[in-house]
Amino acid sequence: MQEAIDYLLTKNSIFQEIIEKYGLPTIPKRPQGFETLVLLILEQQVSIDSAKATFLKIKNHATCNPETMSVLPDEEFRNLGVSRQKTKYIKILAEAVLNKALDIESLATKSAKEVREELIQLKGIGNWTIDIYLMFCLQEPDLIPLGDIAVINTIKELLNIHDRQEMEIHVEQWSPYRSYATYLLWHYYLNKRNKKITY
Repeated sequence: MQEAIDYLLTKNSIFQEIIEKYGLPTIPKRPQGFETLVLLILEQQVSIDSAKATFLKIKNHATCNPETMSVLPDEEFRNLGVSRQKTKYIKILAEAVLNKALDIESLATKSAKEVREELIQLKGIGNWTIDIYLMFCLQEPDLIPLGDIAVINTIKELLNIHDRQEMEIHVEQWSPYRSYATYLLWHYYLNKRNKKITY
């Protein structure tokens, strides 16, 4: 991590300011596998905390594996607080694993591009979900999820860049450590709002 931070400090003074104010960020890590992908589906467009609460309800209610999730009645999902749309996405994921259309374990041996090409085939798994899986589970060092509200808002605030295309061009200079830049931006966003998150 130190090498990445040192590199980013040479690229932009905002990183120095974030570290001086809030210290170093945590590097999020999650286990690879089906459960994490279910959690990421739940996290789409809601807070991490509320998604985690729903995820724990699912785990307390049933085994969170493809076999169980594929046959769990929609009504039970609804009672656990899962929307109809996300229930559908979880079932699509479970079916893909069961019929061998997706081999989650093999993702660790593939490039970020290959992982993206494979996961994007599944309805309900978009670029944000793939970015987070690559960063948290596969420790991909060079990704910035520009579909993430916290990242976008922090870039707007600290760099005064409001155009998406301009953002994409600007963050290229943070390569090959864009994931670490993301962790710093999240760190700033959360601390400024007095929010604590356990990834």
